[in-house]
Amino acid sequence: MKNIYGYVRVSGKDQNEDRQIVALHEMEVRDENIYIDKQSGKDFNRPKYKKLMRKLKQDDILYIKSIDRLGRNYEEIMEQWKYITKNKRADIVVMDMPILDTRRGKDLMGTFIADVVLALLSYVAENERVNIRQRQAEGIAAAKAKGVKFGAPPKPLPENFHEVYQKWKHKKITVTEAIEECGLPRSTFYNKAKQFEKKVFVDE
Repeated sequence: MKNIYGYVRVSGKDQNEDRQIVALHEMEVRDENIYIDKQSGKDFNRPKYKKLMRKLKQDDILYIKSIDRLGRNYEEIMEQWKYITKNKRADIVVMDMPILDTRRGKDLMGTFIADVVLALLSYVAENERVNIRQRQAEGIAAAKAKGVKFGAPPKPLPENFHEVYQKWKHKKITVTEAIEECGLPRSTFYNKAKQFEKKVFVDE
């Protein structure tokens, strides 16, 4: 007896999977047969997906809402598709793309058309992922060029820095004693000292 499964993936824990689940319910997929991963689609190292693959057997049907819910890595999508359809001998139905339904067109031409469409959609999915990364990198570079700083907020100077700096400057204490009194790393102390001398108080 064949089973009907559904696979859902959202990129983060703050994203909502309801739209995909509703679509699976319309295909009469039971809740206990819906497997949900909340993580990136860059690879297939996902706990629920792995569990689903262990359950899937010959003649079972796997529904996914769209090809990018399966993944975003072109080569791995193709590899998983072949694993499910050839090794497991199960069927896949991509609801947003009816031509990607392995229950239909099992002749040579139907298989060829599905393979071509899958290759194109997989490439588009991965290309979009690459473009997103590039846009993020360009946005960060542009922000840095405008003086926007990233990372943890700066720590304020120790309250005794001015006093300790003056003692060190006038050679009343060594640099080792100064950094111990301030509780700063040596490099940070020197950096703050240079800023102090230039009357620039920019916390790291």
